[in-house]
Amino acid sequence: MELVLFDLDNTLLAGDSDFEWAQFLISKGVLDKEVYEARNQQFYDQYKAGTLDIFEFLDFQLKPLARHSRAQLDAWHREFMDTRVRPMMTPKAQTLVKQHLDSGAVVAIVTATNSFVTGPIARAFGIPHLVATIPAQEDGAFTGKPRGTPAFKAGKIERVEAWLESLGLCWESFAKSSFYSDSHNDLPLMNKVGNPVAVDPDDTLRAHATGHGWPVISLR
Repeated sequence: MELVLFDLDNTLLAGDSDFEWAQFLISKGVLDKEVYEARNQQFYDQYKAGTLDIFEFLDFQLKPLARHSRAQLDAWHREFMDTRVRPMMTPKAQTLVKQHLDSGAVVAIVTATNSFVTGPIARAFGIPHLVATIPAQEDGAFTGKPRGTPAFKAGKIERVEAWLESLGLCWESFAKSSFYSDSHNDLPLMNKVGNPVAVDPDDTLRAHATGHGWPVISLR
């Protein structure tokens, strides 16, 4: 049995769903452009630099979810999928996912982006499992806070292991494990699997992958 894990943003997607969700809400007038656009870019730059404070970012990212009804959020998300996400789903990425699914592998997306944003994206790819940062809810409404450990950096290992445990599985259940990612932020999980694959990697990850003999591919 094989385990195949995919990062989402800038790996399976030719772009960042987290960043684009905030930009989408700004374009709808839901978020104030002057206040949120510069802050959104600042967080994105920090992520790329490896200096992001994940809890500070989640406070920024999740608060808008708490201000609106789930019905309204779902309606916005459907439009977001059509206008922002589907154009980022490249044929190469979809083909790679299908190959792994057809092989009978256990396939999951593992992403720091919250599950409200990423759940429909995982379903659009046909991927049955999602390990994502969880936005807390009470009585069907978002609280604006995360629940549990964010799926970020080493937190991805903790969250993947908890997910595997929920399936009655562990790392040793698999003859082969792979993780595809673009980001040096994912080096903890990439070092955990047997087959790390750098996908359109940032400069830091590319240098690390080259130095360790990891495959480097492009899905663009």
